[in-house]
Amino acid sequence: MSETTKVPVVEGEPYDVDITGEDDSEITEKKGTSADRHAMWRMGKVQEMRRNFRFVSIFGFSMILMASWETMLGTSTIGLIDGGTAGLIWMYLICWIGFICVNTSMAEMGSMAPTSGGQYHWVSEFAPPQHQKFLSYMIGWLCVLGWQTGAANTAYLAGTQIQGLIALNKPDYSFEAWHGTLLVFAVSAFNVIFNTFLAKKLPLIEGIVLIVHIFGFFAILVVLWVMGPKGDAHAVFTTFNDYGGWNNLGLSTLSGLVAVVLPLLGADAAVHMSEELRDASKTLPRSMIWTTLINGSTGWIMLITFCMVLGSLDDAIGSPTKQAYLYVFYNATKSTAGASVMGALVITMAIFCNLSITATSSRQLFAFARDQGIPFSKTFAYVHPKFDVPINAICLSFLVSCLLSLINLGSSVALMNIASLSTAAILASYIVSISCVALKRIRGQPLLPSKFKLGRWGLPLNIASLIFLVFVFVFSFFPMGPKPTPAGMNWSILMFGATVLFSFVYYYFEGRHNYAGPVAYVRKSS
Repeated sequence: MSETTKVPVVEGEPYDVDITGEDDSEITEKKGTSADRHAMWRMGKVQEMRRNFRFVSIFGFSMILMASWETMLGTSTIGLIDGGTAGLIWMYLICWIGFICVNTSMAEMGSMAPTSGGQYHWVSEFAPPQHQKFLSYMIGWLCVLGWQTGAANTAYLAGTQIQGLIALNKPDYSFEAWHGTLLVFAVSAFNVIFNTFLAKKLPLIEGIVLIVHIFGFFAILVVLWVMGPKGDAHAVFTTFNDYGGWNNLGLSTLSGLVAVVLPLLGADAAVHMSEELRDASKTLPRSMIWTTLINGSTGWIMLITFCMVLGSLDDAIGSPTKQAYLYVFYNATKSTAGASVMGALVITMAIFCNLSITATSSRQLFAFARDQGIPFSKTFAYVHPKFDVPINAICLSFLVSCLLSLINLGSSVALMNIASLSTAAILASYIVSISCVALKRIRGQPLLPSKFKLGRWGLPLNIASLIFLVFVFVFSFFPMGPKPTPAGMNWSILMFGATVLFSFVYYYFEGRHNYAGPVAYVRKSS
């Protein structure tokens, strides 16, 4: 007979948990399996959201959020300018291998502590005791920065691609900045509705869109293979370009690195949904690893195909649609209608990618607010009993996306820098959390029990991940070319530094008095 214990949790609320941990005879949508209940009990958290995600739905969620082959098409212009076809293809492969190491390391931590907090929670548990509070607080802010700006960035990318589709069908269309901003509003509002009123149907929706994601890949691939102009393989795989003006092919290729990083970033999104995932410690790592392998492979195949049928590089970069992939679709089909249908599929997936990122950003914000890491914590940690989602956090994500889209009215380049900012912030959280686990391994200290373990491969994978992450982190701040004008400068380093400075100041005056760090709530189970 299982033993049930009531323990006081945050703010003195009682919480029922089966501490034996293996009997799943009473699996409920609200509390999940006994392993889920035990994990929440150990971390001192109250189960507030429904565990209505299972493997297929969370796998679909992660696949759609990464949307590697669709995102790769959308960011291809950046890589074509700095690096060319060879730069895109080979840097994608290197980054894919790097992210396999990174996401495997992250999957192990997710299995140890499956919580919406993700990286800042892991830092709190794994960092040296004297540093855990400050480090986890700073990483919490960087995760907020990374995911909130990520939601704005994907909404902007979807909006600009819609403008490109309009230009494809109306050659006299004039790209207006305010059009792009209003489209960001529309995409963000659409996804807020989905994440609130249709939140209980989100797993079903993600499963359906996953089918579109997979079959859409093959549909577009076959069209390009059959109808597209065949390029010279040697030229495609060996030609590097320096349109950015670096006068150095290596620097040019590395400055366009963000084009291949964005399609591979975000497998950890499932971590922030783990409190809505059934049997999270087992299902979460499976989802993260399979997402990385499958999305990475489809992205690389699509990229090689895209480069092989590219045709004129100058025409692709200078396309009136401002989207190289729309030029390629039209050049392959010789049909505006055919290219429009293919483009609409990619754009639809971009919108649903933003839907998943909005959900992720709101859950991460909710978790950090629950640990009193941000101003107005109680407001953003509130879970509406009717919707079972942190509705205030979702609304804030919508507001942030709308406010950031206003930057587009002054400079489209400035808003594109948000992509670099989001990338750098999330990469920094990876670096610190993996470093903490690697340090425990080096010191021979025990790690938390988990259903997914790296064993003797743990430290080599952690070290390989850190080398790769530091390399990409540095180049994420590079501009598109040397000696940029103020309008062409990558200002993400300034915004990153300002966020770190603000969080440090807020920590000193307020955070250190209210924020204890997740480890303060952790219980030692027998």
